[in-house]
Amino acid sequence: MKQFKNILLLHPCDHATLDRAASLAQRNRARLTVLKIAREVLGASLVTAPGGPPLDMEEMVLEEYQSQLNDFVALIEKDGVRVSTKVLIGTPFLEIIREVISQKRDLVIMTAEGKGGLRSRLFGSTSLHLMRKCPCPVWVMKPTRRKRFLRILAAVDSDPADEKRDSLNALILQLATSLAEHDNAELLVVHAWTVYGESMLRGRPTVSHAEIQKYVRQEADSHRRVLDALLAKHTNGLATVHMVKGNADSVIPRVAKTEKVDLLVMGTVCRTGIPGFFIGNTAEKVLDEVDCSVLTIKPTGFESPVKLV
Repeated sequence: MKQFKNILLLHPCDHATLDRAASLAQRNRARLTVLKIAREVLGASLVTAPGGPPLDMEEMVLEEYQSQLNDFVALIEKDGVRVSTKVLIGTPFLEIIREVISQKRDLVIMTAEGKGGLRSRLFGSTSLHLMRKCPCPVWVMKPTRRKRFLRILAAVDSDPADEKRDSLNALILQLATSLAEHDNAELLVVHAWTVYGESMLRGRPTVSHAEIQKYVRQEADSHRRVLDALLAKHTNGLATVHMVKGNADSVIPRVAKTEKVDLLVMGTVCRTGIPGFFIGNTAEKVLDEVDCSVLTIKPTGFESPVKLV
């Protein structure tokens, strides 16, 4: 299982997110850095009195933010967590991704900007930018007072015709299994599958219903074999499996809602080779619909469209 060793926690965050980052850092003996971003202010100076020296507003903001971080990390330093702080200036998602690249961070943890629910989106602009473009895993926590997860859902995209996805699916299952074991949570796995060309076949009078049903069963069996092999290798036999016929962008949110999932572990798959691009917007649609914490993982070889300046 991947051991995170260089964790970046974004401030502000709630206590559940702080506790999760601190616990993970202690368990992995990892470095934990708490980062706060100050937006750049043009013409950032203020004259307070005639003839007096101007105040550097940017410097004042940096000092204030650093003071906030010092007070914040004091909550976990007393527990022996190895933690440092940093304040940067600029556009939040750009500075965060550049920090990840330059300092080789291997996990970003943050609290979701929204509260979720029927009338409010859970994920805001910064978290969505990071889940699209940040090269390392991004863990966005739904605000909560709960100390642990009760149900964790791993979404896998296994395909009998594409063995290249195996490494991403393996990491998703390994992380979800490890987290479920740590939290004593129920582990669920969802795999949405479809039959290529099924709708076209059903529109052809020359193809019988029995032939179509046989084709569908063969495809289902093929998906099941690949899924079973993944589960046997990576979940220790702990998972409850939902193999559902349908499109992932509707199946995953439905299972997450029906099963009252607390954490979804999923890949943001970049099949086209275009950095930061979600094929068919599947991942975008899933993130727009779910109302739980999400840990998103990039495939091996993903390159961020954000570059160091």
